[in-house]
Amino acid sequence: MDQAQNAEPRKVRRRRTPRPMNIETVQRWVVSAVLFHVGTVPAVTLAVYSIGVASGDFGRGVGLWFMSGVIGVLTAAGILAIHRRSALSPWLLLGILPTAVTGFYIF
Repeated sequence: MDQAQNAEPRKVRRRRTPRPMNIETVQRWVVSAVLFHVGTVPAVTLAVYSIGVASGDFGRGVGLWFMSGVIGVLTAAGILAIHRRSALSPWLLLGILPTAVTGFYIF
């Protein structure tokens, strides 16, 4: 008996054609990625820099630390607004993450 006769026929799998994305969806994701980068770089930089400043001048360090939180929250709110979500969301807490982490080292 030949092996070709015993073999079951192979199932042909059809590939699904991907749906084309809406241009507005792509634009939202691109703009939110740019805003994420533009907003998080200063927020993280100020948060980390405030640790060193606070060791010499506590008031200035806390001011920089506070500004990093403001920039982070505004960045998160901007990304939520781009995607047409409510600004009062648990995702807003993600904006103060660098501030919360570096607050441990300042205080």
